[in-house]
Amino acid sequence: MMNPKKVLDVQQIQKNFGKVQALRNVTFQVNRGEVFGFIGPNGAGKTTTIRVILGIIKASAGKATMFDQDVWQNRVAIHRRLAYVPGDVYLWPNLTGSEIIDLFLKMNGEKHSKRTDELIERFDLDPKKKARTYSKGNRQKVALIAAFSQNAECYIFDEPTSGLDPLMEEVFQEEVLKLKNEGRAILLSSHILSEVERMCDRIAIIREGIIIEQGTLDEMRHLTRTQITVTTKDDAETVKNIPGVHAFEVDQRNPKKISFSVDTDAISEVMKILTEKNILAIQSTPPTLEDLFLRYYKQDANQRKVIDHEK
Repeated sequence: MMNPKKVLDVQQIQKNFGKVQALRNVTFQVNRGEVFGFIGPNGAGKTTTIRVILGIIKASAGKATMFDQDVWQNRVAIHRRLAYVPGDVYLWPNLTGSEIIDLFLKMNGEKHSKRTDELIERFDLDPKKKARTYSKGNRQKVALIAAFSQNAECYIFDEPTSGLDPLMEEVFQEEVLKLKNEGRAILLSSHILSEVERMCDRIAIIREGIIIEQGTLDEMRHLTRTQITVTTKDDAETVKNIPGVHAFEVDQRNPKKISFSVDTDAISEVMKILTEKNILAIQSTPPTLEDLFLRYYKQDANQRKVIDHEK
């Protein structure tokens, strides 16, 4: 049964460059009214995946469709319905920012509008300056303004805030959420994990060309631990003996105050014991996306060390 909300459907994509397999069975979907985060370290395969989706390179195997059309066979028609911003934007040096924005819009069948002027003001861009005078951040602003000015159905951002200051990053996030609320589909590839965590409905983590985990942040939190700080009336040091409790510490100034991290499947047992010890104060901090990301990669690296040692 077809999903009427599905805009982008990537199924078992593989990409080989000679003997090097850059992508292995990459599979995910992006729906209308959704921000989908795509994260991974440099060289993991994020940009290669996006280049396949854009029809810039052809997949070696598998299939990707956008608007129910093959991304390679129908790339010209698809490009009329999407907006794309790369991490490195190269502009015509002798044209002004305004001229380049208008050119980008014209290439996509759009025109300079009141919305364009609002975006120029929001992103604090001087549109009269020649592109050769622009910093990396200002070049990025030109591409973002052109993209947000379009009436596209799908937006693809590949490290879009590279070079932007924190204030402009916030403007970018606000504009993306507007698109989401309008029912547009957004694929966001970013190394700024706090940005992805704040904005994305679902997330995929790619490593060495393989998607190793995907889902909502809540669904993925089983990969890491919750941090707990608690003060009890009675001694609660027995908590440290529960399997799944890690980095147990006692406050030097208050021995009844303890902190530790706990695996998801051990939380119920921990809370049962703490309740028996008469809780006075408790603070629970769920893992951030950065915690999840780093812990997963440490686990993966350790597993590979064990495999290499066994060899």
